[in-house]
Amino acid sequence: MLDNKKIAAFIADKRKAKGFTQQQVADALNISFQAVSKWESGISYPTIELLYALSRLLGTTTDEILNARDSFDAGLTYEKAGVDISHTDSIKREMAVYLHSQNPRVLNGIGPFASLYDVRFDDIENPVLVLKSEEPGSKQKLATRYGYTESICHDMINHLVNDIIVMGAKPLAVLDTIICGNAEKDTIRSIIKGISESCRENECDLVGGEMSIQPGVVDKGDYVLTASIAGIVDREKIIDGSKIQAGDKVLAVASNGLHTNGYSLVRFLMDSMPQIQNEMIGTETFLEAIMKPHTPYYRAVKRILGLPSVHGMAHITGGGIQGNLSRIIPDGLSARINLDRIVVPPVFKYIKSNGNVAENEMLRTFNCGVGLVIVVEAQAETIISKAISNFYECYPIGEVVKDSASVEFENNLNW
Repeated sequence: MLDNKKIAAFIADKRKAKGFTQQQVADALNISFQAVSKWESGISYPTIELLYALSRLLGTTTDEILNARDSFDAGLTYEKAGVDISHTDSIKREMAVYLHSQNPRVLNGIGPFASLYDVRFDDIENPVLVLKSEEPGSKQKLATRYGYTESICHDMINHLVNDIIVMGAKPLAVLDTIICGNAEKDTIRSIIKGISESCRENECDLVGGEMSIQPGVVDKGDYVLTASIAGIVDREKIIDGSKIQAGDKVLAVASNGLHTNGYSLVRFLMDSMPQIQNEMIGTETFLEAIMKPHTPYYRAVKRILGLPSVHGMAHITGGGIQGNLSRIIPDGLSARINLDRIVVPPVFKYIKSNGNVAENEMLRTFNCGVGLVIVVEAQAETIISKAISNFYECYPIGEVVKDSASVEFENNLNW
């Protein structure tokens, strides 16, 4: 049981040892002078949020305040090593609101050792799980630096979902992992909020995850994010490119910019030319242009998943069009892409010009305006293109021919 008088005396002693007045403590914590006075009179306790802030201000720990004694005599504690379990538990309790789901397939919430999800689907005869893990790459370093915490979470989830829908899967459930040097409540809240909102936008559920505080491994203020997704598809409706044949048409679905690839090159460019982050590209700054969240394609393509006329899909990420489209083209065939047809967003033109980047390097590093590629039967080209164009620009960029090149380019991009 907590001892009010001892806690009050401990707080007062620590405050005095630091040379603070009660008013200075109140000002630092953005509370009233009377609240501090009540703590030191044993009338009330700090809330869990204020307790954590008070412990940092007074150079102690939350456990030491609640126990009303220094813990040196008892040896090291986990909190002294940099992990405040009381504070972490309070963050996890607040996370519960973002894990709440109306989906009856989600059988439990925050607290259990693992998440439970009912995968019975009466309309799927031979269900196959589609599994993927992803992290937003070095873009998250820019997100932390420039305040795009929620945005980078949309990048991560949209990338994950795009990677499984190209195989015909419906996204079901996401598990996230947050690794940090210290747990900042507002930042953690923004991360979970961003992930949860992105899951809802992609019609799936955030069902749980892990928060790992690793002082000494990850610098204070830095965050490393990863997530995994489970999707489901009928075995007979898996899209893997095996049905692609000569004469098929190749459709491009527009990207909104860099998505989540090429940021090591971009960061190098920004380090070399710091002024560019505020330079204008049309109506937005360079920084705004490169930090747009990865385009989510599920709602655009979900109505065409499983159609017999859709023979293959490729999510264009690292490696560009050639590196990703080649993963689904069968042996003996080649997707012949007319680069002259591709609509290149201004941000790529800006990077090429200011970084003096060769076209082949741009094509290998970036999506250059094509976020998704769909390979369809020739007679379905128009109807599929129109269906996708209700959401994003979609247009033909090539066809499949008999050849061994897998993917070959014709002409050049319009810079």
